[in-house]
Amino acid sequence: MNPYILATLLFGLGLGTTITFASSHWLFAWMGLEINTLAIVPLMAQSHHPRAVEATTKYFLAQATAAAMLLFASISNAWLSGQWDIHQMSHPLPTTLIILALALKIGLAPLHTWMPEVLQGLDLTTGLILSTWQKLAPFCLLLQVQPANATLLLVLGITSTLVGGWGGLNQTQLRKILAYSSIAHLGWMILVLQFSPSLTFLTLLVYFIMTFSLFISFKISNATNINTLATSWAKAPALTSIIPLILLSLGGLPPLTGFLPKWLILQELTKQDLAPLATVAALSALLSLFFYLRLSYAMTLTMTPNNLTATLPWRLPSLQTTLPLAIASSTTICLLPLAPAAAALFTW
Repeated sequence: MNPYILATLLFGLGLGTTITFASSHWLFAWMGLEINTLAIVPLMAQSHHPRAVEATTKYFLAQATAAAMLLFASISNAWLSGQWDIHQMSHPLPTTLIILALALKIGLAPLHTWMPEVLQGLDLTTGLILSTWQKLAPFCLLLQVQPANATLLLVLGITSTLVGGWGGLNQTQLRKILAYSSIAHLGWMILVLQFSPSLTFLTLLVYFIMTFSLFISFKISNATNINTLATSWAKAPALTSIIPLILLSLGGLPPLTGFLPKWLILQELTKQDLAPLATVAALSALLSLFFYLRLSYAMTLTMTPNNLTATLPWRLPSLQTTLPLAIASSTTICLLPLAPAAAALFTW
């Protein structure tokens, strides 16, 4: 892609998110979301592969549906209450519709079905943007919609954690596994959204760091399915020893960074007398942990077939920049000792 066009599209992505961040009017927030969607569509379809075009079309249709629903809900709110302000949501009908529209935008279950299919058709760089940056603007709006429908948020959250765990169990494609991982993590964030918005923000930040390091790792080792992970030892031994730690951090195992948000969320849910919900969420984390362990097993404890017809990749020095990966993976693995400071900052 022409660098000037790429710069324009990336500027559009940043502009759309910034407009949504800065807006207190529903029309401006909707406009920011639309700029965001229209900026990423050419990035998704840039390879002109049929799978990429199909994924782009599915993504566009899902986002257009969510945008139309959001616009309809905000107009309904203006009609019922005379207010366009994001903080002045007084009627339950438009509030519920807006939460459902934003859930469709970020891929919360049961409105998640587009997410794995879309992510599977994209390259890892665009998939990283879709899994991280594209979540920011809708989450900003979800944090501002108050008073939100508490039951709806809890149902969306627990459904997402369960679907994210179950859905990834029988997958062999890494991008689909990452999509279901994203759905499960979003469920954890939505569960605690109404009780502690700052804790939701902390979870989103930790999720971004972990997902960034995993996507970059897969991009450097050029892995797209479980079978190609078995050849990673030959290509990048150091990276292959780090990736299982990143995966286990995503699964929420102590003493890794991913344990921190899950621990604080379970503590907060228990404080709110929602111990059964916290139990179900913790059990759903075990489902996600299973497919992370499966990937770790495929990387570290299996050998690639060594028959004569197999063409093994050459072990050449990587020309890709590895400094961002080094910083992100270190953060993904080593931040748990900062838990008291994070708890003090984010759980007031």
